[in-house]
Amino acid sequence: MLVTQLSKRFELEHPIISAPMATAATGELAYAVSHAGGLGLIGGGYGDIEWIRRQFDTKQETEVGCGLITWALDEKPDALEQTLALKPKALWLSFGDPEPYAKMIKDSGTALICQVQTVKDAQHALYCGADIIVAQGSEAGGHCETRSTMTLVPEVADIIAKSSPETLLCAAGGIADGRGLAAALMLGADGVVMGSRLWASVEANVPNTMQQAALDATGDHTIRTRVMDIARELNWPERYSAHVLKNAFTEKWHNNIDGLLGQAKQESAKWKAGWETGDVEAANTFVGESTGLIDEIEPVKNIIQDIVLEAECLLNQTWVY
Repeated sequence: MLVTQLSKRFELEHPIISAPMATAATGELAYAVSHAGGLGLIGGGYGDIEWIRRQFDTKQETEVGCGLITWALDEKPDALEQTLALKPKALWLSFGDPEPYAKMIKDSGTALICQVQTVKDAQHALYCGADIIVAQGSEAGGHCETRSTMTLVPEVADIIAKSSPETLLCAAGGIADGRGLAAALMLGADGVVMGSRLWASVEANVPNTMQQAALDATGDHTIRTRVMDIARELNWPERYSAHVLKNAFTEKWHNNIDGLLGQAKQESAKWKAGWETGDVEAANTFVGESTGLIDEIEPVKNIIQDIVLEAECLLNQTWVY
């Protein structure tokens, strides 16, 4: 068993949190992670409160948290109070300034998780009173910035150690097996956040075609781009781009943003239709560089057990045959 400050403070069997991936991280996935000994998070994304409510299951014997995209919360501020009313174990904010919402979260007794992509944002999250900081590297699936996990995590770990040692740190970005978990702990993290590996699970709400495309890909087949946000008509800040698999859509538009903007209405309709049908060429498969480390779609319980066993063996300097 891997015992860290994260697992002790949050009463987890394993120091693993699932990323609150919009649409993919339903209640089914989040509760599966919590039942497997980690902390599952529902992907509340853009603040559709009716969808979020449907994901919480009061009959479950375990707790889950919920994640919200901070800049989208700026447009739907009521979604925070309504989400907190569902009694999540933790509330995750990312991609925006958490300060306007931190006090409400803390006053509710809910743990505040802030995902950051830069040292400056980590320092601000500490100022806001984050209970957990997630240092996300550019290897991650979905939206991210440019820092790598390998250097961002220890830099943030040093800052936390000096200024706020009670704050917990998780590493995110490219962590999909026991090697990644062990490495994150050696870099100074108290645990990890996993997205792509749990996205490639039986319980995730992902079309089979997109999961298969991820299995067939390597990290070389991914690209960080803005084209899918333009197609989805989402107002993502320009500082963030998203990791997806390369396909016909990115090939056509990645280097022609002005052209895409000029045909946004038509291309948006095509992209959204492809998303509904799981068309991996018309729409985009949201997965990070760790896709090359994933070779099977498995139940969450098996994934987590295998990752923890491998990490334990590596940290104990033994070999897994």
